[in-house]
Amino acid sequence: MNQDSFVPQGTFSGFAIHLLKKVFRRISAWKLEAITGFLWWFVGMIPSHTIRKFFYRFSGLKIGKGSTIHMMARIYDPRHIVIGEDTIVGERATLDGRKQLPNSQGGLIIGNHTDIASEVMIWTSQHDIQDPGFKAIEKKVVIGDYVFIGPRSIILPGITIGNGAIIAAGAVVTKNVEPFTIVAGTPAQKIGERKSTLSGTDKSLNYKLGRTRLFQ
Repeated sequence: MNQDSFVPQGTFSGFAIHLLKKVFRRISAWKLEAITGFLWWFVGMIPSHTIRKFFYRFSGLKIGKGSTIHMMARIYDPRHIVIGEDTIVGERATLDGRKQLPNSQGGLIIGNHTDIASEVMIWTSQHDIQDPGFKAIEKKVVIGDYVFIGPRSIILPGITIGNGAIIAAGAVVTKNVEPFTIVAGTPAQKIGERKSTLSGTDKSLNYKLGRTRLFQ
């Protein structure tokens, strides 16, 4: 009897496909880590907004007219980060656009005329502490127009921040923030509402953040 008849062909094919998928995922992860390191340790240190934006766009990050990211930003997976117009991201900020897991809901969207201060951390990936395997999960973060996020605030995965909202310095945002709401603390809680121009029954804002600081 031919010994090959004892090798289940379907099992071998399934194993080969699984192995190839694993190798492909590992290569993709290495490539992304290389891009991340390049953006962190080289691009982020260049004292020119124009040159940094060129490399960020080249890496897949979408950034609108008049917007900028200051020096030493930490950017994860720029392919899934979208930034609107006239938006400023401060130095040493963390922007997490990871969308790598199967059925991932990750990614980061930031609107127009939004001011993100220094050392803010925006995360779309975290571990499920209730899962026996401590598996990673990815959830999209959406930040609206005319939002201000104070220094060293932390925005956790899956959060939506409405238009005109204010996040006080050092806040940890663990749930959605309604438009024109002011939140502060750990975890962030509502402490007030933002005054704005009233047009009928709708609140509206209309300003530009202005030029960015040179060499930063």
